[in-house]
Amino acid sequence: QVQLVESGGGSVQAGGSLRLSCAASGYTTSSYCMAWFRQAPGKEREGVAAIDADGSTTYADSVKGRFTISQDNAKNTLYLQMNSLKPEDTAVYYCAAESDAVVCASDYAATLAYWGQGTQVTVSS
Repeated sequence: QVQLVESGGGSVQAGGSLRLSCAASGYTTSSYCMAWFRQAPGKEREGVAAIDADGSTTYADSVKGRFTISQDNAKNTLYLQMNSLKPEDTAVYYCAAESDAVVCASDYAATLAYWGQGTQVTVSS
């Protein structure tokens, strides 16, 4: 049974940083497409970043240069380092995963089969 558990969310002022973690169990992260997406109140889900099994990464234009997705396969954990945070980054952040995804890219993050429960990120101005 695949399980994803996010942590690391919180409140931060604009310009600050947070690192989200997603602990995976029931599979090996190195063989999966893994990604982050977010959803702000009243808005649609937005893909943020994705990392494929070969290590290739993609990012939404809104976070390029500020966010970095990475994974530690030994720990079966996915990370999202978020720097230079802006109030518009405020949302619930979800990690997602799927083996043999048709497309592994940030735009498709919310279409992956498995999701975590989400972690709240709040950025104040």
